[in-house]
Amino acid sequence: MTAPRAAAPSRDHLEWPFFEAAHRALAGELDRFVSGGGLGTIDHANVDAACRRLVEALGAAGILKNCVPKAFGGASEEIDSRSLCLVRETLAYADGLADFAFAMQGLGTGAISLSGSDALKKRVLPAVARGELISAFALSEPEAGSDVAAMRCAARREGDSYVLDGEKTWISNGGIADVYTVFARTGEAPGTRGISAFVVFADAPGFSIAERIETIAPHPLARLRFENCRIPASHLLGQAGEGFKIAMRTLDIFRPSVAAAAIGFARRALDEALAHARSRAMFGATLADLPTAQGTLGDMATAVDAAALLTCRTAWRRDVQKLPTTKEAAMAKMTATENAQWVIDQAVQLFGGRGVRVGEIAERLYREIRALRIYEGATEVQKLIIGRELLKGLAKENLPRNNHDRD
Repeated sequence: MTAPRAAAPSRDHLEWPFFEAAHRALAGELDRFVSGGGLGTIDHANVDAACRRLVEALGAAGILKNCVPKAFGGASEEIDSRSLCLVRETLAYADGLADFAFAMQGLGTGAISLSGSDALKKRVLPAVARGELISAFALSEPEAGSDVAAMRCAARREGDSYVLDGEKTWISNGGIADVYTVFARTGEAPGTRGISAFVVFADAPGFSIAERIETIAPHPLARLRFENCRIPASHLLGQAGEGFKIAMRTLDIFRPSVAAAAIGFARRALDEALAHARSRAMFGATLADLPTAQGTLGDMATAVDAAALLTCRTAWRRDVQKLPTTKEAAMAKMTATENAQWVIDQAVQLFGGRGVRVGEIAERLYREIRALRIYEGATEVQKLIIGRELLKGLAKENLPRNNHDRD
């Protein structure tokens, strides 16, 4: 079952100049929804049923509207990155499975919002916003995780159809999703330039769930199989060969929200650690009276705010400045997930034996955070992205690269 609820996360950062009145109103709605029991009792022993119910609850509350554009039942004209971040931080603070249920509705249909035909958008997006359809994003393969160019799942054109063959793995919502965004090699060019994106509904002939996968923080996860899976050619997203670009554009939108989820976990760990330190009797005083504990708490708070600043900057840059955020999103995702892992580890240490007892909040957070350092681009990949974007910017500006170039 879900862990006991704490008070709402701190909202001090809403006073930063990155946010507007609408975001502060959204934060208030989210806090009332969670504190009022909107998430209900979450049964982590039955994640399929729990996620289905959470999607329904989030849809009924209007929270899933933040995952799609306004023209198709959404909250904003375009998907607002700052709103995504606020929702994910709030839900992650309350329960990781609630955050997961929300996040996959956006990630699973982000490519449809960006590149789908009007017919596909009308069929999928409003139902996703209402919580009536569950979505998934299928990019990774057994031999193609971070190295997307190694993708083997293939799609061939046959008249008015595409036929898919191959496998996808580590697919969140695999097994319970109604609609999947699937990336497959169509061969227009070598490497990533020969990949296309498709919409595949769960009832498509030739589509099946090959394996359900269990992880340390349980959520619906599966390996997918496509065997002569025939779908209408109209389910192609964008143009053939544009799949990699579509995937990267989708990840750029949602990657800052991964950072926000990590911040939600870290804030919960910090708040729980503060409460524990103030109440834990030790050496004739409390744990909070010890200078070592105070120093640790100070470091934890600083790590949380550092990550939050990078994350808010990234979302604001995309929403307001309308500028590319590939580098900034990678910085935010890397920093937030790594910092959150450290913050939660420190919380476990402060809790002592209680920190590793199954069912304790610190133990649950310790399991929840680990995957965030891997999915939607592992930390090592984020470093590569940052480095490449820096070098790309250097080349564009034609700046001198060393002292000899200045001679």
